[in-house]
Amino acid sequence: MALLELIEKENDIKKLSPEQMPALAEEIRSFLLEHVSKTGGHLASNLGAVELTMALHLTLDFPKDKLIWDVGHQSYTHKILTGRKEGFDHLRQLGGMSGFPKRSESDCDCFDTGHSSTSISAGLGFAKARDLEGESYSVVSVIGDGALTGGLAFEALNNAADLNTNFIIVLNDNKMSISENVGGMARHLASMRVADAYQEFKSDVHSSLERLPYGERVARRIHKTKSSLKQLLIPGMLFENMGLTYLGPVSGHNLSDMVHIFREAKKVNGAVIVHVLTDKGKGYLPAEQHPDRFHGIGPFDVETGYPLKSKKKPDYTDVFSTVICKIAAKNDRVVALTAAMSDGTGLKRFHSEYPDRFFDVGIAEGHAVTFAAGMAASGLHPFFAVYSSFLQRGFDEIVHDVCMQNLPVTFAIDRAGLVGADGSTHHGILDLSYLSMMPNMTVMAPKNKWELADMLWFASRQDGPTAVRYPRGQACDGLKDYRAPIRLGKSEWIYEELQIVIFAVGSMVETALDVREQLHKKGYDCSLVNARFIKPIDTESIRKAVEDHVLIVTMEDNMLHGGYGDAVGAYLAEIHADASLLCFGIEDQFVSHGTVEQLRKLTGLDAAHMTQKIIDTYDAL
Repeated sequence: MALLELIEKENDIKKLSPEQMPALAEEIRSFLLEHVSKTGGHLASNLGAVELTMALHLTLDFPKDKLIWDVGHQSYTHKILTGRKEGFDHLRQLGGMSGFPKRSESDCDCFDTGHSSTSISAGLGFAKARDLEGESYSVVSVIGDGALTGGLAFEALNNAADLNTNFIIVLNDNKMSISENVGGMARHLASMRVADAYQEFKSDVHSSLERLPYGERVARRIHKTKSSLKQLLIPGMLFENMGLTYLGPVSGHNLSDMVHIFREAKKVNGAVIVHVLTDKGKGYLPAEQHPDRFHGIGPFDVETGYPLKSKKKPDYTDVFSTVICKIAAKNDRVVALTAAMSDGTGLKRFHSEYPDRFFDVGIAEGHAVTFAAGMAASGLHPFFAVYSSFLQRGFDEIVHDVCMQNLPVTFAIDRAGLVGADGSTHHGILDLSYLSMMPNMTVMAPKNKWELADMLWFASRQDGPTAVRYPRGQACDGLKDYRAPIRLGKSEWIYEELQIVIFAVGSMVETALDVREQLHKKGYDCSLVNARFIKPIDTESIRKAVEDHVLIVTMEDNMLHGGYGDAVGAYLAEIHADASLLCFGIEDQFVSHGTVEQLRKLTGLDAAHMTQKIIDTYDAL
């Protein structure tokens, strides 16, 4: 009988013997490979965290104890051990199990995550609430070494140093940068420093010295000597100097060592860092050799590790990658930044061709924005390539450091709109709203790959902040013949007729073409305008549309509130226009996971739904 069959709910792992644990770990990895190869998902991070998760489940009591995963893309084993094996058949699919922790899925998921560097802050909140309510459960936050580059993590660590109650922070380090410290000495130091006798001994020695002549001076000398020895012997002095207890490092694939150190960590009266070293992709050679490629992957062949579907046409990221290098070749003031996403945002080639003009700041979007502002104020033109949902974390820096000073920083915003299987934490459906509200900001969205290239060139010549946002996936290659020069705040009329006019934003132009065709088949005339600029909007084209049309329609893959449609509506009200307005976008909600096609139907942004609603609205006028 497979050991996984014995895991039906939380805490069932404790029914197995220590001798069965290696086999269970192997079964979990096989299970993950079998299912993720069919559905896609985050693989390398989950393969590396199998034993770590098992050790936590052997140490903690669920759902009483609280386990917060940073980002959460390494929580698959946690889901397996809490009775959600069946959910992997529909992982990240519409109506199926999320690829991230979700409170709505299980009581064992105490906090929803999807973005980086949040787990320590959230865990500290749980620990404080526990103490205020007089409860006694354990709180553990798991954070990766990469996530520690986020400023929020250090803010939380600084706050956690004042905690006088147990709170465990597990640092999952898969870089193996200090692997030589794993061994007897590290385990000995860790065990000695958390032993009750040692803690009491320190306190007794200090109290005794205070009562002796010159005792304070001796105590300070001992403290200084002790600190010097720690600097030599203990690799976690950064945390120790912050006032946190540091344990480790310990091998993240040695189950018994981790169980031991976690049990010892629970004895510490304060915040404690447990440093765990893991191998990303552990147990699957292709993922071990290419962890970045197997970070987030679609369905693939387990034998070869190759994707089942090969990319036939370039995506928008590919287009950006090519064009930014061409721009840099013509303009030596252009530099490029990323927040730990050089591959994902298409800057790998730029890094290769212009290494001195490329900057990876780590998972620190807020810093990236202000860093770019500093360079822009010094005469350079930075391009910050970033996923839409991650740019949200630099909101204040965009306002305060870029827009207020009207600095020439270009935001190349990838993964805008609905992105699919990663779900609510990763959809880029807020950017048009919050960027449009910022003074001095120019916001653009291209209809196809050629227009993306033109907009990037246009942005490189601007003297103020500019955002170019484009979706995930294959770049549209339609409407090639419609390539009017980019002019600030000017839309592009593609078809001019009467009755109905559609102003479509970015990738919605392709859908609007389909809608227009369906309207034609049913006897309705329809003009089509490629909005191009979300800010400033093209008021001249809106006035022209009002003269010849009775229904103005806007389409955007963004929240309706504060989006392009809102801006058009405000202008129509300002000029007291007689035309009616119908806006398509995303209602006031967070959108779940599924394919982009499914989610567009779910949100009413599919061609069939919009066509019918346009007809119903027009006929009712």
